[in-house]
Amino acid sequence: MTTIRGVITIDTPYTGHVAPGSNPQQRSVSGARIVKMSVGAMDNNVYLVQCARTGSTLLIDAANEAERILELVGQQAPEGVELLVTTHRHPDHWWALAEVLAAREIPSAAHELDAEALPVPPTRLLVDGDKIRIGDLELEAIHLSGHTPGSVALALTDGDGRTHLFTGDSLFPGGIGKTGTPEEFASLLGDVESKLFARYPDDTVVYPGHGDDTTLGAERPQLPEWRRRGW
Repeated sequence: MTTIRGVITIDTPYTGHVAPGSNPQQRSVSGARIVKMSVGAMDNNVYLVQCARTGSTLLIDAANEAERILELVGQQAPEGVELLVTTHRHPDHWWALAEVLAAREIPSAAHELDAEALPVPPTRLLVDGDKIRIGDLELEAIHLSGHTPGSVALALTDGDGRTHLFTGDSLFPGGIGKTGTPEEFASLLGDVESKLFARYPDDTVVYPGHGDDTTLGAERPQLPEWRRRGW
């Protein structure tokens, strides 16, 4: 168990804009609470998704600043975290993973194609369509290949029927994640179009691995331009 050295102030109302060193923000939706915090010089987003009834908690991307993540977890989820999901293999999304897992007994998960690159082997290997239960909440793992072979997004549909997508580095405001080859670009854009835009409505909220939130409706008109420009 980690000692909390200070109280972290959680800002409301939720705007979706956090920055390194700023206070985390909390969004309350039907049946769930979502806490977003920025860590490290690369402005990585860390998310807590918590069942409003049971307090069961999911942690997404132990990206950096392990002490700060542990303080947030100790304050917001004193009974512990049910699962820690790493969205993909890039180090800026797991720099704090080993330290967080060493400090607390948390099961971890990642897609099977990215698992070997992580500093701590995940206890659960994810594949496309896997369901993750967190208290009363159910999130679906969505495999989006291209930014890395095993990138995943997590989809939570709240009690009002609105979907919340935690997309790692696969989808941002203004475009998809960085890819290294035309084949990887085609793969990622194809997966994002078919598995996200074709499936979920415009009011779906997108919580990316860096930067501000967006919605599928805000990004949908830009899809032809993304395909034309090739990034």
